[in-house]
Amino acid sequence: MPRPTLCRKPPSHKVLYPLVFHPGFKERIWGGRELEKLFGKKLPAGKPIGESWEISDRPGDESIIANGKLAGETLHQLMEKFPREILGHARPAAGNRFPILCKILDARDKLSLQVHPSAHKAAELKGEPKTEMWFIADAVPGAELYVGLKRGMTRAEFEKRISDGSVAECFHRVSVRAGDTMFLPSGRVHAIGVGLVIFEIQQNSDTTYRVFDWNRVGLDGKPRELHVPQSLASINFNDFEPPLVQTKFSGDENTRSRWLVQDPLFNVEIIECKKGARPHLKPMTLQILAVVTGKIDVHSGTDKVNLTAGQFCLIPAELRQTEIIAETDATLLRVEAN
Repeated sequence: MPRPTLCRKPPSHKVLYPLVFHPGFKERIWGGRELEKLFGKKLPAGKPIGESWEISDRPGDESIIANGKLAGETLHQLMEKFPREILGHARPAAGNRFPILCKILDARDKLSLQVHPSAHKAAELKGEPKTEMWFIADAVPGAELYVGLKRGMTRAEFEKRISDGSVAECFHRVSVRAGDTMFLPSGRVHAIGVGLVIFEIQQNSDTTYRVFDWNRVGLDGKPRELHVPQSLASINFNDFEPPLVQTKFSGDENTRSRWLVQDPLFNVEIIECKKGARPHLKPMTLQILAVVTGKIDVHSGTDKVNLTAGQFCLIPAELRQTEIIAETDATLLRVEAN
């Protein structure tokens, strides 16, 4: 006689709700105070802040929940307790951590010329793979990115330029303004130029190999470490002059959107809403909202979160219906982990 199967009743109410987190601020030699000016973030006094880690599940840098009954718990604690409720069909990062890391960057000076390894190379070099995207939230006139190689650049020439200190001349330079997007798959050499505020969406990884750091010293007064052998092993030397994202908007006079990234790791969509618009989010899907301009409310059942420019919200996959209400004209990024 077959053994009876046990039927578990679904929980009578959901465990999670739209989550916001306390940002983690990182002092950087190239940072500034723009996150305070643009988004009203309460930065540590007198320090150049280059990064605000908005949603993070890095060891030692786990984001802390700022709202609701779970306030004070870390994102990693939630991943340990409710991994499927958070992720749905999305895949976790190594160690069953949250798969996406979200930051806002403030570059008052140039960042180092650098590269992140592919999955294959990362395993070989004992690092972590990293693919990311940059959305330009603010830019001074003439701002630019260093992305990919100039057409025809060879590895031999690149190595020679490292030796003589002119390797920056090997990089493709792209003029950018607010609203532009650049996708950075692992293996693409890159650096952020002067005068940019960037929303960065990336794999949960913190492996960066520096090729060149403009002969400057770090916060401790010493030259920062370079990783030339690892960089040369990681760079895609067939990646020439990549363009900015050029997709088209679709929608109506109240809400329009376009895809910025559609990748096996994550998708990113930009949504522009007029005041009063009420775009619905995908049901039962892990999503992150990042407000670039304006104010929105996020509703899920009886739960409500108010978000202003520079704020992020995690929508767990278990939520069956989540709606945005634009309190003003607003622009936001919507991220899906795959």
